[in-house]
Amino acid sequence: MLLAFSLTLILCFIGFQYLREKQYKSDFLNAQLQMYNSHILELVEEDQSYEEYIATHAKPFEDLRISVITLSGDVIYDNMILVDSLDNHSHRPEVAAALKKGHGYHIGRQSTSDGREYFYSATKGKETIIRTAIPYSSTLRELLKADWNFLGIMIIISSVMSVVAYYATRRIGKTIERLNRFADKAKKGEAFDDNVPFPNDELGSISNHIIQLYAQWQQTIKDRDIAYEATLREEQEKMRIKRQLTNNINHELKTPVASIQVCLETLLSGINLSEDKRQELIERCYTNNERLRRLLTDVSLITRMEDGSALIGKEEVVVNDILCEIAIELAVMPDEERMTLHTDFNERVVINGNLSLIGSIFRNLVENAIAYSEGKNIYISLIANDDKECAIRFEDDGVGVEEKQLTRLFERFYRVDKGRSRQKGGTGLGLAIVKHAVQFHGGTIIASNRPNGGLRFDFTLRK
Repeated sequence: MLLAFSLTLILCFIGFQYLREKQYKSDFLNAQLQMYNSHILELVEEDQSYEEYIATHAKPFEDLRISVITLSGDVIYDNMILVDSLDNHSHRPEVAAALKKGHGYHIGRQSTSDGREYFYSATKGKETIIRTAIPYSSTLRELLKADWNFLGIMIIISSVMSVVAYYATRRIGKTIERLNRFADKAKKGEAFDDNVPFPNDELGSISNHIIQLYAQWQQTIKDRDIAYEATLREEQEKMRIKRQLTNNINHELKTPVASIQVCLETLLSGINLSEDKRQELIERCYTNNERLRRLLTDVSLITRMEDGSALIGKEEVVVNDILCEIAIELAVMPDEERMTLHTDFNERVVINGNLSLIGSIFRNLVENAIAYSEGKNIYISLIANDDKECAIRFEDDGVGVEEKQLTRLFERFYRVDKGRSRQKGGTGLGLAIVKHAVQFHGGTIIASNRPNGGLRFDFTLRK
């Protein structure tokens, strides 16, 4: 379509240029004849012998025919044809134009007198009209012929410009076509997989910006969907954990409640019991009640960390002071329950956290070691300490656990030895509390077995 338009434009230009150049040359030739006509007209109006002048003086063109015509159209002189054979010339185009405008010319009209074609030019005077005519010979045709060298150059230039314009618009067309494909994919919500960059021009720059904005919008939608799915999974996981927690609590409550109920029913039945048996039942009720209290306390602590972490206050906590308190608590314990605490803190460690939760980390780890490790020593060491966080290692020299059980130690109500755990009065939430307390303070915790026996906990606390 562009090439057809360009070709049409070139042909129109060539035609116009040809007519324009022919008109220019005709006007130039007419101007020469008009000057000669004016000179002859001066001789006629001054009553000089114009016939002798025409016969003896050189003319601007060979075979120049000269006619003297009255304003009524009668020919009174012609240098080539007898005037008696000539009719009235008032209707001739060049004569009519001269009568109307003072001058006129006509190209290539065949003379009725001699049958030859002439180029006519007429000039009006006060009483007469001078008309000159040049035979339409090969010389005159050559003179009036258009300059094809110039037209050829213009054709070449126009062709080159058309080819350049074709490739330029073809490039724009391809960009628009790609934009159209992009718009179709965007309408369907599909990804635009054409990764070839657009041309480095205004349209290409706009196209690149549009596609980048669409890609960012698609990525935002994708991120939103991923975040929504993650939130949904998190909520579902929370609901699952809560259901599991509820079921586990229900299971854990059954045993102490049943035991308390049996003891109380026995005491209230009126059966004659010895003082020792009565005391045994009362102590069993107390033990199971204490177990219930610890269970409810631990569940409340975990729930508070999960649901109300933003409401838990923080302050500057000195970890060294907590370890000193634990050492004092261990010192007053019975010999059969006591373990020796070894600390290796070579500097003062201050955490911006919750005093109760940080204390629960160390106390639950100590209680877990005393209840299940069967060891004699506890080692707490400061591994690293900087402005952002500290790394702490807690170890015992007990029996450790099987490798397959290490990943489950922090699960709620998980027990390595369920029977022994209940005998010790454990709730099964101690290490779960430790994990939540560490995560609350922006850290992580890992459990592993010591090479020489015992259990090791490596954890970090952010400051």
